[in-house]
Amino acid sequence: MSHDVLNPTPEYLAFWRERHVCTLTTHRPDGSPHVVPVGVTYDPEAGLARVICNRHSRKVRNILVAAGAEPGGARVAVCQMQGRRWATLEGRAVVRTDGASVADAEARYAERYGRVPTPHPDRVVLEITLDRAMGRA
Repeated sequence: MSHDVLNPTPEYLAFWRERHVCTLTTHRPDGSPHVVPVGVTYDPEAGLARVICNRHSRKVRNILVAAGAEPGGARVAVCQMQGRRWATLEGRAVVRTDGASVADAEARYAERYGRVPTPHPDRVVLEITLDRAMGRA
């Protein structure tokens, strides 16, 4: 089932506010998928999803390589599921390294997941400009 990225149904949005481990799918330079567990926050007002991570991670390297070749950022997807409920957000990701973006993403993560992330000097934010939402919540 398709959803409006900027105006999701209340059920879909509520599902994205519950605490769930999600997956992030990026593409390696050889084109194969790289799927890893992550925490994701969804901001429908801005049309963004955010993932905090280490700047040295494979997911960041994949996005930097792809973003250099693809205008607007690297094509990615984030997904979560629980029983028969599932939700996927797709879009183009860029890596944000500035302190304000990292702090904002950490605060959003703390709100969704109920814990403040441990400070880390190599933390960055994957900011995904969303263009597709699917799921059954």
